[in-house]
Amino acid sequence: MTNERPAAATPPAFAKALDELSRATVRKELQFTEIPAPGRLAPFALALSGDVLEHAGPSHGRLGKEMGRTPFLQPAEQLATGRFILLYDPAGQQLWNGKFRIVTYIRARLENDMGQDSMLASVAWSWLEDALCERGAAYHSAGGTATRVISESFGNMAGEQDHIDIELRASWSPESEDLGVHLSAWADMVCTFAGLPPLPEGVQQLPRRRLS
Repeated sequence: MTNERPAAATPPAFAKALDELSRATVRKELQFTEIPAPGRLAPFALALSGDVLEHAGPSHGRLGKEMGRTPFLQPAEQLATGRFILLYDPAGQQLWNGKFRIVTYIRARLENDMGQDSMLASVAWSWLEDALCERGAAYHSAGGTATRVISESFGNMAGEQDHIDIELRASWSPESEDLGVHLSAWADMVCTFAGLPPLPEGVQQLPRRRLS
C-alpha cells in the first residue's frame, strides 16, 4: 500500500482480501511483482504488475527481486503486460456500489492482420467477461474502454516496423470478499491478450507472502 500503517490499522475485510489474493492460482507464464499502489483512489489499496514474456528470464525471488542475471542476457520480448489494483474504502463509494473495486490495465502487441479487425475492441471486452465467468468471479458495475493503438515510424526511425497494440482499461466491483478468483481471472486475461491458448492444467499458486 502507498500509505504505511501499523498492522493493527488494517481493516479485517482488507486483510482477508489480501489473504485471498495470496492464495490465488495463476498461470505459470505470468510473472508477478508487487508495485506501489495509488494513494488517492481509496484509503487502502494493493497493486500488482504482471508480464508475459516470450522466453523465461532469470530466476526471481519471492518478492519479485532478481536472484541472478546471466551476463549479456538478451531481454525477452514482452507479449503482454498488465496492472491489477485492488481498492478498499470501508465507507464505500457510490460509483463502486460497494466497498471494494478492482481496476485493471492490460496492453499487448498484435499481429497486423488481427490488429486491423474492426471488432477488436469488442473482442477484448469479451475476453474480460469470459475470464471472470469461467473463474466464477461474480461482479457488478463493470465499465471500461478498449483502445487500438497504431504506431507508425517517421524520420530516422522510418525503417522500424509499424505495429498495433490493444489496450484495455477496466474496473468492476466484486460481489463477495472471495477476491482470489478475480486475480486468477485477471491473470487469464493477460495470458489471452498475449495470445496464449487456454491451459487448464498449467497453473501455479502465488508464492505465500505478506501483501501489505
